[in-house]
Amino acid sequence: MDSYHLAPSRSTASFGHDNDAALQHGPLMNSYSHHNNHPRDTDTDITDQNCDRKRPDQQARLRSRNSVTNMSSVLMSKTVTPFLREHIPSLYAPIGKPGNHETARAENPNSKYCYRHHPDSKCRRAADKAKMVMIQSELDKLTSADQQAVTHVWSLFSAAPARHRDLMLQGILSQLCFPQLSFVSREVNEALKIDFISALPVELAQKVLCYLDTVSLTKAAQVSQRWRTLADSDAVWVRMCEQHVNRKCTKCGWGLPLLERKKLRNYTRQRQLAKSGPQGRVTELADSHDSQDQSVNQHGKRPAAEAEEEDPMKKRQCIAEASKAVTQPKTRSWKAVYRDRWQVSYNWKNSRYKLSVLKGHENGVTCLQLDDNILATGSYDTTIKIWNIETEECIRTLVGHTAGIRALQFDDSKLISGSLDHTIKVWNWHTGECLSTFAAHTDSVISVHFDGHLLASGSSDKTVKIFDFNSKETYCLKGHSDWVNSTHVDIKSRTVFSASDDTTIKLWDLDTRQVIRTYEGHVGHVQQVLILPPEYEPDEEVLNGASQDNQDAMSVSSGGSGSPSMSHAQIERAGSPGSHSSSHNPLSSSLPRGEEDVRHLYGSAFAADESRPLPPRYFMTGGLDSTMRLWDSATGRCLRTLFGHLEGVWSLAGDTIRVISGANDGMVKTWEPRSGKCDATYTGHCGPVTCVGLSDSLMASGSEDGTIRLHSFKPCRQ
Repeated sequence: MDSYHLAPSRSTASFGHDNDAALQHGPLMNSYSHHNNHPRDTDTDITDQNCDRKRPDQQARLRSRNSVTNMSSVLMSKTVTPFLREHIPSLYAPIGKPGNHETARAENPNSKYCYRHHPDSKCRRAADKAKMVMIQSELDKLTSADQQAVTHVWSLFSAAPARHRDLMLQGILSQLCFPQLSFVSREVNEALKIDFISALPVELAQKVLCYLDTVSLTKAAQVSQRWRTLADSDAVWVRMCEQHVNRKCTKCGWGLPLLERKKLRNYTRQRQLAKSGPQGRVTELADSHDSQDQSVNQHGKRPAAEAEEEDPMKKRQCIAEASKAVTQPKTRSWKAVYRDRWQVSYNWKNSRYKLSVLKGHENGVTCLQLDDNILATGSYDTTIKIWNIETEECIRTLVGHTAGIRALQFDDSKLISGSLDHTIKVWNWHTGECLSTFAAHTDSVISVHFDGHLLASGSSDKTVKIFDFNSKETYCLKGHSDWVNSTHVDIKSRTVFSASDDTTIKLWDLDTRQVIRTYEGHVGHVQQVLILPPEYEPDEEVLNGASQDNQDAMSVSSGGSGSPSMSHAQIERAGSPGSHSSSHNPLSSSLPRGEEDVRHLYGSAFAADESRPLPPRYFMTGGLDSTMRLWDSATGRCLRTLFGHLEGVWSLAGDTIRVISGANDGMVKTWEPRSGKCDATYTGHCGPVTCVGLSDSLMASGSEDGTIRLHSFKPCRQ
């Protein structure tokens, strides 16, 4: 026992001399070692070379290497064993050990708490495999006696309570030299790094990741497998899709196209019928030719001739497989959904596209519509052509008009066209059959637009005609003093927008058949009205009247003397509510704050019927004065004027993310509708661009040169 207790004192005394020697010779020896490039295998080797510096007279006074570890088992049982017996049960089995149940539960009622909340408990972090392998390798190099000594030190420290551990660490740290302190500093720095994402509950970790942008989220997925699982989860990416898909993000300004509108419609119908399916995931319906055998019809039956030849059990099995294929859609992660749309949006942003030029018309192209993989075009050559976008082939030509086609629109079942021969025709574009012909106008039909059972047409006879397919009623709206170039029906609010060569745009009430408001601001013929989606919201500075280039715009409301009512900016300067407007148009010096205030701005018909939906709030117009204007339909204000085209603007198309325009200068431009910034300019036509079409990943333009230029922004792999 005496020799056991003398060893620490001698070691401490020798450490005092070693410290002096280290202070005197340490830097020199470190420099020498550095310049001679002595190999160092591990941090342990560094510590040995720097700390085992002993003078020759010290060697004789040192004990043998194994003097501390060669303790008898009796001595071990008197020193180490009682300490372990006292402390190990309370630390390693706080609840399961008899007699310790109540105490342990009172001190640590929840054994799942982190060590930061219960410092006395052990940290339940996963062991570092690489470090454990290195420690085992170094331990195997020692003799059996040294291994036993090191293990005893670990056992004592592991079993010690927090107060004892602190005391042990203080004693050990006070004996360390600078190289050892440096080693401890490096190890502690790494040990203090906590993977908070893995430590948090899944719901909280996903909530934290939802605040990251796309770039940061993809980098987070590269940290570890656990981070990748959390960062790729649907709960994170569905929020990212909600924030960006089919809209402009207000934080980052990035917007993604909706894509696959046809699949979305099919998915909606499927969900309405089935009302069941995987939760939290996007489903894509397989095409009919992929989901079932072509010989099985839509009712799940085969022709009678085939059915008689087959076994009944086999027939039931085929029907069951076909039904299963139809009702079990493919599933995709929200990250894959976002990735596909991001690639398309990236191509739009950087003008990366595949260009196709469609030729087939013998004269200038005057109108077109783009939908899914079908393109319909009309021309002065009196024909309408239906194109398959994927194969770039004309699949059908509709012949029947006797003069040039100026307008067309189609849906899943029909196509309606307006011509210079004064007629409107309804077609079955799948077969090419003309279903009916309307001769309602006395002059050329310049525009057509239908929504549901209502059709509006504009003509060079200066009138707007409304056709009701349900009641077979037709009536005329008169008010323009020149050609009506564009019409747009909104069946929900029962209103119609019309644009004319008289430089005005009118909003009509179909119930009263009167003008709600006339918008004035263009100085040239207005060729197109583009209704912006309900999700669109202009910039705050535009709403607050910060733009000073639109103060010449005026609107005239119905029911008054016909004199113009001032714009919001003019009212604010004059301090007047606008004496020229009618009594039911209470424009004040501040914008309408609620739906009730906005409702009164549309007239008494909307103010009296609160259940009636309001007309579209924002719309854009293009005119031959080479400008495009953004309007507020409620207040009549021109919110912004877009400049860029050298000659008159003939056509507009747009969605929540972008607006495209075609002009007489032969250029097509894309615009950011919120800021009014021109994003890109496309050239190539040899004549005026008379019509444009837009989808999520496609842009089409037709020109008087007789060609259609199709820009595809889909990724190459699609």
